[in-house]
Amino acid sequence: MLKSLTGAGAARTAAIVLLRSYLRLTIGTTRWTFDIHPDARPLLTGQGPHSVLVAFWHETLALTPALLWWSTSRNSTLRPHVLISRNRDGRLIADIIAPWGAGTIAGSTDRKGKDKGGAAALRQLLALLRGGDPIVITPDGPRGPRRTVEQGVIGLARLSGAPIVPVGGWCASRRLGGWDRMMIPLPFGRGRIVCGAPIAVSRDNQDTVPAQLATALDAAMHAAAPAPAGAAQRLWAGLATLLAPALTLLLHRRLARGKEVRGRQRERMGLTTRPRPPGRLVWLHAASVGETLSILPVITELLARDATLHVLVTTATVTAARLLEQRLAGTAEGGRVIHQFVPLDVPRWIGRFLRRWRPDAAALTESELWPNLIEACHRAGIPLALLNARLSDRARAGWGRLPGLAARMLDRFAWIAARSDLDAARLRALGAERIDTQGDLKDAAPPLPADPAALDRLRALLGTRPVWLAAATHEGEEEQVAHAARQLRARHPDLLTIIVPRHPERGPAIAAMLHDAPRRAAGQQPGPDDAFWICDTLGELGLFYRAVPIVFIGNSLPGPGRRGGHNPLEPARFGAALATGPLTENFLDAFARLGDAVRVVPDADALADWVGTMLADPARRAGAGQRAEAATHAGTALPGRLAARLLALMDAR
Repeated sequence: MLKSLTGAGAARTAAIVLLRSYLRLTIGTTRWTFDIHPDARPLLTGQGPHSVLVAFWHETLALTPALLWWSTSRNSTLRPHVLISRNRDGRLIADIIAPWGAGTIAGSTDRKGKDKGGAAALRQLLALLRGGDPIVITPDGPRGPRRTVEQGVIGLARLSGAPIVPVGGWCASRRLGGWDRMMIPLPFGRGRIVCGAPIAVSRDNQDTVPAQLATALDAAMHAAAPAPAGAAQRLWAGLATLLAPALTLLLHRRLARGKEVRGRQRERMGLTTRPRPPGRLVWLHAASVGETLSILPVITELLARDATLHVLVTTATVTAARLLEQRLAGTAEGGRVIHQFVPLDVPRWIGRFLRRWRPDAAALTESELWPNLIEACHRAGIPLALLNARLSDRARAGWGRLPGLAARMLDRFAWIAARSDLDAARLRALGAERIDTQGDLKDAAPPLPADPAALDRLRALLGTRPVWLAAATHEGEEEQVAHAARQLRARHPDLLTIIVPRHPERGPAIAAMLHDAPRRAAGQQPGPDDAFWICDTLGELGLFYRAVPIVFIGNSLPGPGRRGGHNPLEPARFGAALATGPLTENFLDAFARLGDAVRVVPDADALADWVGTMLADPARRAGAGQRAEAATHAGTALPGRLAARLLALMDAR
């Protein structure tokens, strides 16, 4: 066969036809995933300001038709060319890749400096690049050394001004035994093409670019290859499968406790009766209320940028589902947003979900890292991103006990947008590579909404009465808030303490603990003698932040099950005087931004002292609120940037 390929006549023609047919079969039956850097995409599709040099290591040459197909299917006017040598191997490559619409340019210089068509090839290459045609080149070809960048591609990039896009590839394959250990694809497998950030070459950096390009090509090859810890992933999947019957019982218990919606608990097993809408669909997952609020501006941007797009949003909590429904009710985009409860991390249940919805891309938020879900998306060829990524010290320590599994899981993401440099560093320590710091979506969120008529009624109800707010409290904190309130009532007999629990379903229990305090969810209002008002409704914090000038942020006082605090920027946007307990791990950057505009109180006694000071000194209270509000002036471009990256991720599929 090899002699036939390098020979001449009918035998060579027949052998080439067979090899072309084999490559058509393997490239066509491989389930490809394309991970294209956002800056590389316009260059590879002919939509950039200039042409591009596309660099592969020689060992992946047989995979180039996959990227050529991806590029030309998005721009049929593209005419890519491949630089080949003038020997028999070069002519063979030209004959094999011809069906994929790529031209070839033959020319090279041998090791003794003898010109073998190199000067003529250079003139042709420069003309093609000036005309906008991409050029595919192997920096270590045609004879090696393997994975060593020769100067030819660097000189061509400098002369033409075209950037170099490093490309790595992997697929089910066999390796040949030559100098480059070339990959020969196998049919009916999986494959991945990774294109890194473009590299510009100038006179100033031409000496360092070879090492930079080699590193980028190696990184792309590493990113394209299957992740490690396959055994750990299989063990995790097996344990989840064995636990599936117990998880079904758990869902029934959660339903009885009001933590699932009757009639929809089967969604947690990947089952639904809702049809998938036609056209493109992007899936966003947000675990609870905070994450759901943070992605709402991203959803708005996605729908504004693509008039045919539908967005599937999954949540893990009932309160987040209700909040989403409340925010989208009556809006123009509401009809293009579908809500489902996310299936539990059981392979069979996740598989059902993905087969039903077939998303074109998916994005998880913050610390929602579920190995089986992530692995299933990868196997289905669904490009995956992580938005507003965060990782606490506790979570880092937990995943650190499973380093292989963590690295495999993080490697499945096409990109990770960390909310802070600290979170990015923690994720890199676990193996994340394609990660950058974009900023915190919660910083860029708009002010929480409030119904104007309801706000007028609330202000009329409160009148001039002294009042303070304990917002987003968690179980056990209400006792500490009540202790502080009782101390304050000795100095302010008509003081009203408003408690808004993070989970509204706890309202009846809190009211009972406080001697049947009135509850807003039950339609009750506080009278002059009531010391507490339990506002156990959903989505009304914007109302109370506007009406109450003194705010304590819950989930922050030491106690069982409490850690990390809540977003202080939400009340700060309304100029409230703020206090928090010492547990602020989840929002370190936000609290650092607020600085001394927020007071840290270690316990109930300190909380009572702070509230008393704010009640007694309106000028000091107003000053603290003004400093807090001034610290919230952040750019609002982040949701748009992330939406653009998600749409590009869909296009790159």
